[in-house]
Amino acid sequence: MTPALERFVLHWGDMGATWGVNRSVAQIHALLFVAGRAMNAEEIAETLKIARSNVSTSIRDLTNWGLVRRTPLRGDRRDFFEAEGDVWEMASKIVAIRKAREIDPAQAVLKSCLDDAARDPAASPAAVARLTEMKSLIDLLNDWYAQMNAVPKSKLLPLIKLGSKAVELLGPFLKKSVPTKNER
Repeated sequence: MTPALERFVLHWGDMGATWGVNRSVAQIHALLFVAGRAMNAEEIAETLKIARSNVSTSIRDLTNWGLVRRTPLRGDRRDFFEAEGDVWEMASKIVAIRKAREIDPAQAVLKSCLDDAARDPAASPAAVARLTEMKSLIDLLNDWYAQMNAVPKSKLLPLIKLGSKAVELLGPFLKKSVPTKNER
């Protein structure tokens, strides 16, 4: 592995650890992503200098998440694995995993807290109002995610590239909103 690719694999592992994903899982994903070919577990373990058992556990996680798939090679009885090579597909799967692991549970707890606070006469109206506002924002972002997730990749890329120019183009159609602190 070249120094640049090794640096990428190590950095991806650090990012994974920051996101709550086991460092080895993230490093294996990065290695398979940049390898551009299927690799077997022994080769992965040797390249990353990690235990074979760690590779097996990590591969199972990556396979369950749809980021890695088993790929048979003719004439070899071992299992080989390759990463999703389409960066858009990979990013979409990672975002979906993170949403399911972090946003969805937080949304459920927020709803429960808001319901309880709204029924509790001791809860301050300001606290209930803030929880309501936060829940509205989370619900809005979840709805936006679902809508954007349904947009075909061929149409999503130009939309993303449009960025803040979309505000200019849609200006007449946008409702006047309450200015944020930064806009006041």
